[in-house]
Amino acid sequence: MNANARGDFSNIPVLDVSALYGDDQDAIDAVANTLRGYLENIGFLYVVGHPIAQANIEAVREASRAFFALPEEDKLALKIDKNFRGYLPFAGSTIVTSSVATISKPNQSESIFFMHEVDADDPRAQAGRPLQGPNQWPDEAKLPDFRQTIERYVDEMTVLSRKMVGAISTALGLPAHSLDRHFDEPTTFLRLLHYPTQPAEEGLFGSAPHTDYGFITLLAQDDVGGLEVKNKNGDWVPAPPIPNSFVMNVGDILARWSNDVFVSTPHRVINRSGRERYSQPFFFDPSMEAIIEALPVCVPAGEQPKYAPIEYGEYLMERIDKNYHYRKKLAAEGAA
Repeated sequence: MNANARGDFSNIPVLDVSALYGDDQDAIDAVANTLRGYLENIGFLYVVGHPIAQANIEAVREASRAFFALPEEDKLALKIDKNFRGYLPFAGSTIVTSSVATISKPNQSESIFFMHEVDADDPRAQAGRPLQGPNQWPDEAKLPDFRQTIERYVDEMTVLSRKMVGAISTALGLPAHSLDRHFDEPTTFLRLLHYPTQPAEEGLFGSAPHTDYGFITLLAQDDVGGLEVKNKNGDWVPAPPIPNSFVMNVGDILARWSNDVFVSTPHRVINRSGRERYSQPFFFDPSMEAIIEALPVCVPAGEQPKYAPIEYGEYLMERIDKNYHYRKKLAAEGAA
């Protein structure tokens, strides 16, 4: 890694990942090699060349618009539950765990979360394991095909995410499937977000400056814009929408896993476009029970890892419990 290059960027690069869907190893290695440079120095890139149809991406966006246009009582009927699935009302989170800014005002957005589907009678749910339970779905009569649209998209995004896990392994000089066992039961989140136009107010953001918690994020944007990424000079670099692309970024757990070879870069959303903004980030993370410890290939000879081993589920729950207002209420009710 060129230490001087880390964080020195003025735009977000584009990577064609079509080779990851083939069997030409030289082409796969070339993609992985380029990917490594982007993840070391920027932590962000646009992913293109994937086979996910633009129509399927747009279908999720239209489903999102339809959901957020529902009457408030219909949305609140799906209010987010203890398993982190459902509707989070406007201004329902404040990123107090941000390592890049002191945040005191809630994010100016509303959202609905869909995680990996776990039936109510699944042993994981029956045992009360954290974040294990069924998703909450809108009334089919009011939003026909909503669930089918979301589940198709999650399936496609999961395939793409697994391709990227393989490319990341290869980029680190590991066998392509070396990390797969940590994703046997991946923790996935599809978050549909609605950002109203926000007033110009100090310290107010659609999404306050932060780094993501997990492994990787793959974000589909609409055409409004507003996402910005912070470079080492402290400048906020726009990540404007590119059709049929996903903005991919490193999360904190991947940075930790790689012993900071890969960088989890601060980013934010400010929507002063005069239009409503809709986005759909997909978070692909390890199994809740996965133990994350620095990969030996990422620890220089004679040095110790920067981070102690940690169970991913414990790490994740600490952040969720601190940043989401409803979690504090649940904790208070449980202590009463």
